[in-house]
Amino acid sequence: MTKRTQEEMLAKLMQFNTPSISNIVATYPNHPLCLKLYDPWNGSWYTDTSIRSIMPELGRAIGYAVTFTYSLPGPDTLPFIDLIAALYNAPKPVIAVFQHHYPPGILARAAAFGGQTASLFQVCGVAGVITDSPIRDLDEIRPTGIPHLASGVTPGHGPLHVRTINTPVVVAGMEVKSGELIHLDEHGAVKFPANQLEAVCEKIDAFDQEEKAQVEALQRAKNLEEVQEAWNKYK
Repeated sequence: MTKRTQEEMLAKLMQFNTPSISNIVATYPNHPLCLKLYDPWNGSWYTDTSIRSIMPELGRAIGYAVTFTYSLPGPDTLPFIDLIAALYNAPKPVIAVFQHHYPPGILARAAAFGGQTASLFQVCGVAGVITDSPIRDLDEIRPTGIPHLASGVTPGHGPLHVRTINTPVVVAGMEVKSGELIHLDEHGAVKFPANQLEAVCEKIDAFDQEEKAQVEALQRAKNLEEVQEAWNKYK
């Protein structure tokens, strides 16, 4: 069998939703197809309910994480051009992951990303954005096709600066390092090590087929015994 390229493997995983990726990564540690890469409950490998897909109609995205932190202006902040360079020079596609460090009461009002940044991200090869802040300019973001996971929407923000680039971040309970792979959709985001891409691709078809077979068996069931048999066979 011809070995698949990186692009082919990423395209393959775009055929599946994010929960399907999580099934292979860590959700079912007792299943033989699960890679068991993290503790399913206590590992910080997927997002929680503090952020959501703001425009779920933009669909799924997969790519290599590039991480940043934002803060109010201060002496330890970095030039914005450094952020642009990090995005532009990173492996493609990029999932930009932003954590914000603001005083209490600021984060929920700081729409750090909007129409201008979406156009910038598009030029830099960004396929998706994950942030613990709100966003704005949804009408301008939609044409770029870049899905955003964010805390919500709000119309404004004040001065803000880049604090760190390519340092570990925690957004919505998911710990991310630059270079990790992230899959996101309307359910949230899941990460896994880039060196596990081939393994995820190898196992996901069989798991998906098993789930479909279970659904079909359940739908054919005519009594409680058959329901139990279908459930137990594929659980």
